[in-house]
Amino acid sequence: MTHRPLVALLLAALVLPAHAAEPAEAARATAEQWLRGQYAADGSRVVTQAAKLDMRQPPAPCQAPLSASLQDGTRLMPRMNVTVRCPGSDGWTLRVPVQVQVFRQVLVLTHPLQRGDGVRPDDVRSEERDITRLGYGYVNDLGEVDGRVLSRALGAGSVLTPAALGGRSAVKAGDQVQLLSRLDGIEVRASGIALGSGDSGSRLRVRNGSSGKVVDAMVTGPGEVLALP
Repeated sequence: MTHRPLVALLLAALVLPAHAAEPAEAARATAEQWLRGQYAADGSRVVTQAAKLDMRQPPAPCQAPLSASLQDGTRLMPRMNVTVRCPGSDGWTLRVPVQVQVFRQVLVLTHPLQRGDGVRPDDVRSEERDITRLGYGYVNDLGEVDGRVLSRALGAGSVLTPAALGGRSAVKAGDQVQLLSRLDGIEVRASGIALGSGDSGSRLRVRNGSSGKVVDAMVTGPGEVLALP
């Protein structure tokens, strides 16, 4: 019989709401859960880990639900400071540092591409990456690369970013093009089939429609290429 009051107290402690727990742990749990909710989305995986708080003078447990927020204008980063508040006249405010990882599927190159190369679906694959570390953004939709060319060279495994994509290709692989050849001031035009994609100034291979010969050429405009010596 003498142990019943102690057992009752222990059971009561187990069912206390989260905000009534030890303030530091309650603030950490609130910050983690709130951030996960902020960045959760279909196809996303969010991992949060709040830092231990230095509580030399810990406040009293909060008797009301805690709230959490970020400073206005805060962008997604690997480390974020979440402000956790206990409302009321005797409330308190704690700033909780949280390590954040947000994993999403992004497009990466399957092999190196040069500046001016067109980006085709078989040039990229989808991989899960932590987007908090992709400060230059990312591309996750194949529709965004259709007919686009690279504005700079990228290596295999590089994440495709919006800044790395230039305009739409002036010529795409499989297009019928006008092949212009110049020799000793004489110009000869023939139809051909582009074997690669590129914007104006890009080099690609073209099959001459008459002879079947494959030549190196430079894109000069939409549907037009110049045979290179």
